[in-house]
Amino acid sequence: MPRKRIFKKDDLRRLRILMSRREISPEELFGATAVVLDVLAATTTLLTIIENGARHVFPARSLEEAEEIAGKLDAAQLIRGGEQGGKNIPGYDLGPLPQEYPPEAVVDRDVIFMTTNGTRAIAGAASAEKVLVGCLRNAPAIARYLEDSGTESAYLICAGSKGRFNHEDFLGAAIILSYMNPEDWRLDDAATMALDFAHHHEGNIRQALESGRVGRWFVENGHARTLDFFAAVGASKLVPEVVDGRLVRAGQPANKSARAGEEPTR
Repeated sequence: MPRKRIFKKDDLRRLRILMSRREISPEELFGATAVVLDVLAATTTLLTIIENGARHVFPARSLEEAEEIAGKLDAAQLIRGGEQGGKNIPGYDLGPLPQEYPPEAVVDRDVIFMTTNGTRAIAGAASAEKVLVGCLRNAPAIARYLEDSGTESAYLICAGSKGRFNHEDFLGAAIILSYMNPEDWRLDDAATMALDFAHHHEGNIRQALESGRVGRWFVENGHARTLDFFAAVGASKLVPEVVDGRLVRAGQPANKSARAGEEPTR
């Protein structure tokens, strides 16, 4: 459990939840820590890519930015992955799902990853002092990081779907908040609602994912088992941070490889 901190009421740190990437206001993020969530699937997949030993991981805002990044890298060591409009990108090596990035595919490789919602939300949050990547698998680790970081302002940003609210990203934000001490934070209305949402779904995270529109798509298209992977709250202790356009382990300089001696995810 996070360490208890004592604040006067006027000294409480602020925590806000944005329901979709369209709610991002860059000027409001100045000085804040932003956590971007695209639970199904971009931020879960990005976490998996780092855990499984990729050398460098680049979340790209667009196909054009992805091509610009690719032009600066060794093509022999490069993997391009992601989706556009829910479909695999023609000419790319891999799609958007975490099981496509096992250790044997990504160890010591550079990965450029672009998606319709998640990587655009990451780019949209760039004005924040720190940008972290969160999902259900690392929700407790994100919560501990926020509690211990000393940040005065935190935003949990749900990427959403085409700029609109979706169920699973709000669930991810709610679960992160459920591992924090709400008495230490001044919560906005969305965060207060998220605490109730987390309590309502306590013990049935897998079923909660399945009840959303995107979760139903996974079930209907033969990916039901994949939901177990997405729903594994606390399976990862890794907190990815975006530094100079790359994903690194929080606190690690961007000029170092994302790979660092932890067991890969299978």
